[in-house]
Amino acid sequence: MRETSLRSPDLEAILLVGGQGTRLRPLTLRTPKPLLPTAGVPFLAHQLAKARAHGVRRVVFATSYRASMFTEVFGDGSDLGLEIVYMTEETPLGTGGAIRNAAAALTCPPESPVLVLNGDILSGHDIAAQVGLHVSRGAAVTLHLTEVADASRFGCVPTGADGRVTAFLEKMANPVTNRINAGCYVFQRSVIDTIPAGQVVSVERETFPSLIEAGELVLGFADSSYWLDVGTPAAFVQGSADLVLGRLDSPALPGPAGEFLLMDGAVVSPEAKVTGGTVVGRRATVEAGASVRGSVLADDCVVASGATVVDSVVGTGARVAAGAVLRQVVVGDEAQIGPGNELMSGVRVWPGVRLPECSVRFSSDV
Repeated sequence: MRETSLRSPDLEAILLVGGQGTRLRPLTLRTPKPLLPTAGVPFLAHQLAKARAHGVRRVVFATSYRASMFTEVFGDGSDLGLEIVYMTEETPLGTGGAIRNAAAALTCPPESPVLVLNGDILSGHDIAAQVGLHVSRGAAVTLHLTEVADASRFGCVPTGADGRVTAFLEKMANPVTNRINAGCYVFQRSVIDTIPAGQVVSVERETFPSLIEAGELVLGFADSSYWLDVGTPAAFVQGSADLVLGRLDSPALPGPAGEFLLMDGAVVSPEAKVTGGTVVGRRATVEAGASVRGSVLADDCVVASGATVVDSVVGTGARVAAGAVLRQVVVGDEAQIGPGNELMSGVRVWPGVRLPECSVRFSSDV
């Protein structure tokens, strides 16, 4: 058994934030996915607050896309009670390559556990318990596994009775288990050091299967707590709403849980209806007679009188005119949705676009 040690105040983490977030465009055209405002703060603020609550004190950001923006937002981490350092990939190296590249900034010895987080996951699982399992069993890697209703969309990760991971299976019509890789790992530092440096490496397709084949102990930490991959607009909106509603606790939530969260300078008419975990951004306006449910209204946007916005994102400085209807829609920054437009089911309006009155309809009545 591999010798292990853990002193919680010394626990280091690597945060994978290098992706371009293409599934979330146009939201990510200007902003990396992990920095998108989520329940009133950058998405990563929730992850960092949780990590700190579970003993992490030093975090290495593995950056690539718009890397400088992370430093601008989080600096050295002192405001969060953390030490944050940054390692940037000049070219994308995959999950394994990114972890190996970031490991150059770690300070812990080879026998220490290192927490690895993906920058697009909301999770309610107990990180400290996952680290504790890893240390007590002397594992090479311990993966958080979550249970989903349909694992065929993800691929699955079967385990033995002792929790040992036996395989990483690709997407299939009839998965052998409903447990999937939930994107939070505890690595032994010495194992990270075996990943080839400067090469494109996938931990899911290369590193983990190779460890299993070599007889190393790869453990699954399985639970059924809250878990969400916020990589799509629908999931992003859901995650923000769930945080505001209190379905997932976050120390970073900038206000009490409830039907809505109003940021500084937000103006909501008493005759408007705002529900379902909606965030109303700084200086944003919701006028009389408007109805907003389960949505993210960014800073300086306007939802005019009589407009309806449901499960949608309205970007910074955008305007939704009187009588317009948005359901499961993304409206980019500074876009304008004219009166009488009816946008549904995944429509994405690019930044700066202006839709004239009644230019898009999903029903014949006006």
